[in-house]
Amino acid sequence: MPDRLNQSAPPLEKKSRRTVMAFDFGLRQIGVATGNCLLGTTSPLPILKAKDGIPEWHLVDKLVDEWRPDLLVVGEPLNMDGSGSELSAQAAKFARRLHGRLGLEVVMVDERLSSFEAKYESRLSGHRGDFKRQPVDSLAAELILRTWLAQAGSQQD
Repeated sequence: MPDRLNQSAPPLEKKSRRTVMAFDFGLRQIGVATGNCLLGTTSPLPILKAKDGIPEWHLVDKLVDEWRPDLLVVGEPLNMDGSGSELSAQAAKFARRLHGRLGLEVVMVDERLSSFEAKYESRLSGHRGDFKRQPVDSLAAELILRTWLAQAGSQQD
């Protein structure tokens, strides 16, 4: 079986990719979002609790069974200079585990500043800033997915 873990966003294939699921990897929780490629829409899903970056896999399986994504996107938490970090290595390991467990293609997408932007957007919508009680990880996953959709759409032009 060919390696289906890609490091960059592939071109969008209308016939094969309709639903995409994105993950904002974290050590204690993982944000999740889903999107429709044909409509260009995205929606946050419930946050998955994790221990040292490992989610309860049966909950991941349940989400994948429900949404039936054609592609998985994992945010790659690069440093501002574009270099990798310990967290980006762990996110890549999570992506490999997703692929191995689910057999779906997984792509990594640069997620620099997605959490910052998610917090900013939340504050504009009335969030009071207690991100431990009201985390925004799934909004960050949605922003990662929007980035992938924009890259995939621009590669079609």
